[in-house]
Amino acid sequence: MTRTPLTWLYVPGDRPPVVAKALAAGADVVVIDLEDAVAPARKEYARAVTAELLRDTQPVPVHVRINALDSAWAAGDLTALATLPGLSGLRLPKVTAPDTVRQVAALTPLPLYALLETALAVEHAHAIATAHPALRGISLGEADLRADLGVRADTGLDWPRSRVVVAARAAGLAPPPQSVHPDIRDLDGLAASCAHGRALGFLGRAAIHPRQLPVIERAFLPTPAEIEHAETIIKAAATEEGAQALPDGRFVDAAVVATARRILSLASRN
Repeated sequence: MTRTPLTWLYVPGDRPPVVAKALAAGADVVVIDLEDAVAPARKEYARAVTAELLRDTQPVPVHVRINALDSAWAAGDLTALATLPGLSGLRLPKVTAPDTVRQVAALTPLPLYALLETALAVEHAHAIATAHPALRGISLGEADLRADLGVRADTGLDWPRSRVVVAARAAGLAPPPQSVHPDIRDLDGLAASCAHGRALGFLGRAAIHPRQLPVIERAFLPTPAEIEHAETIIKAAATEEGAQALPDGRFVDAAVVATARRILSLASRN
């Protein structure tokens, strides 16, 4: 069974030594970025060194964020990367409609992940999430979305966040990971933000520095108290069918049991 990912570490594709360090940093998935992290003059170099690396299998799953489909570089990205054995998925930036997913799916057998970065994309979230069987996940690109909406306070993004969580669930996809926390020194802020994201239904988070990885993992793994409570629920459900109350007064029904099973599965990272 595939390990449930909680951390996605982004790394610029035009910096091979940094990519090599990222592959050994302990992230569940390494995302080599050919888009925002790479200057236009470095795009072709980034693509070439990434393709060379991914001709071989890697120690962890590797995704590549290609350039936007309407850019001058996307066609070359897809041609160079579409069938490489070391690549586990493609992340598609600035998706606003399901046709983008279908166009890319026609060109590669790889799993696809759509990044929703505008108000229009959020409005089309469910249509994008159900665009093609090759699509395995959706998530927000919050920096671009914040600029598009003119949002100043972080809470202004809570509705789009919930919209994406609901769309992913309705489409039968995994819960989306949170967008990056841009201040790599602010680990307390990262932890607080992760706790808020977890409460909204996100699972895991993108990172831009290895020091963020353990904070994210701790935030999204169940606590010992949550695990103990889940085990109590499963034991109760095994002895008596149907709705019931635990000795401490908490109510247990089929939905509560399903949640407990998800907690225990995540605790074992299955």
